[in-house]
Amino acid sequence: MCSLFGWTDYAGIVPHKILRKFTQALANAAEERGTDAAGISYVRNGEVVIYKRPKPAHKIHFNPPEGTTAVMGHTRMATQGDKKLNFNNHPFAGTAGCTSFAFAHNGVLWNDKELRKDKLIPDTHIETDSYAACQLIEQQNKLDFDSLKYMAETVEGNFTFTVLDDSNSLYIIKGSNPMFLLHFKDIGLYVYASTESIMKNALRRIGLYKIANEQINTDEGDIVRIDRNGDITRSEFEPKIFRSKYGSWYDLNDSSYYNIHEEILLAYCGCYGVDSSDVELLLEYGYTCDEIEEMLMDTNLLHEALRDVKYMLGEDVYESYCGAF
Repeated sequence: MCSLFGWTDYAGIVPHKILRKFTQALANAAEERGTDAAGISYVRNGEVVIYKRPKPAHKIHFNPPEGTTAVMGHTRMATQGDKKLNFNNHPFAGTAGCTSFAFAHNGVLWNDKELRKDKLIPDTHIETDSYAACQLIEQQNKLDFDSLKYMAETVEGNFTFTVLDDSNSLYIIKGSNPMFLLHFKDIGLYVYASTESIMKNALRRIGLYKIANEQINTDEGDIVRIDRNGDITRSEFEPKIFRSKYGSWYDLNDSSYYNIHEEILLAYCGCYGVDSSDVELLLEYGYTCDEIEEMLMDTNLLHEALRDVKYMLGEDVYESYCGAF
């Protein structure tokens, strides 16, 4: 479970000081989905700059320079690749033809090793599964809707990706993982975060919640491009069923994914608005991954199980849970 966040300022109305503070506020709020590492990318003098550290966001000073018109950020909960090796953290740098870009991913990819084994992408010192998607774009020698569609239909797993190119165009490739995008038309600003709660938290810290805004819809299978002028264009890719119902990968005992079932479940539960700590509690009490997967499809069952477990652990939760229903 990681978080994507960022903004595109296409009108130049918002003061740089506010945008700089807003970047930090978004990063800090995004810690609710990952504290292992954090980073941002932006364009300076036509070149993509990436600044990332293996620390929680609140311990990093994010300061995009004056004149920055777009920031793409990420907070990480590490599932593959040592976070202490900074090259494993997001965003990643890529080059497709004549275009350089930064790339970030929220989710888990399951077929990165198969892609390397089948020689679709080369081996690399970067251990993170996410980087395989970046390499797939690079192999197309171009960054456009077609190359992003190819990438999204080739990887297997749960995801939402963001890409920032050297012309300050932001791409959102919406898979099964969440994305919340707002447009502040009056001040010429797009803002995004993985969840609405992250967005609201950051907006409250800066005061932008007082300004009128509109939510921009993104559905699974959408590829959204916001250029430096604030114009939106769209394309689509074909989602795969197992991205929403990944449990089928574990039906076979010899599946190479079976041993990381619990790890992926913890990374995936946020797509259903369920905190990973609740999943960990159920796992510790003895519920199987298959049972918890069924509960994710029926939150009433999940709440009942959590209520019972917490009660057995000595917490007086029955009254509060009953009041919630």
